[in-house]
Amino acid sequence: MIKAILMDRDGVATEDLGYVHKIEDFNFEKNAVEGLKLLSKDYKLIFITNQSGIGRGFFKFEDFLNYNNRVTEELKKHNIKIEKTYVCPHKPEDNCECRKPKAKLIKDAAKEFNIDLSKSFMIGDKNIDIEMGHNADCKSILVLTGKGMKEKENSGADYVAKDLLDAAEWILRNEVL
Repeated sequence: MIKAILMDRDGVATEDLGYVHKIEDFNFEKNAVEGLKLLSKDYKLIFITNQSGIGRGFFKFEDFLNYNNRVTEELKKHNIKIEKTYVCPHKPEDNCECRKPKAKLIKDAAKEFNIDLSKSFMIGDKNIDIEMGHNADCKSILVLTGKGMKEKENSGADYVAKDLLDAAEWILRNEVL
């Protein structure tokens, strides 16, 4: 079984401007590339993202794919591979099984990639990311980028990191062997 970093994309790896889908709005969060580089040596990297803008009709699934492809292509230039992006395109009121904080998408990733969730981490900038990780029996880290500063009170995170680099350094110091 392998170890993985399961992470939200917007607000963690990339800037979250709200309903992110335009390639011209793409920027990495500060220290995201450096953090992902550290983690990519020992962990599979997987994005897990809610994209309710699709379900709300703000943008099309194709727009999401084009933006996400740009993110993964830019990461490849730094020798960082995102194994896969799992996406929930539904609105919160749809009450689907794939929307965070439900753990379906993490469990799907675990099955597809043979991931040992007890040795894996969920990283996000919202409490629903933290809850999702705990629902899947992963350690969870809240980053203070994106929406993280607003979510840090009562997050229940195993660690609160200033950014993805801080999260990576904490993970490498506290790995479950």
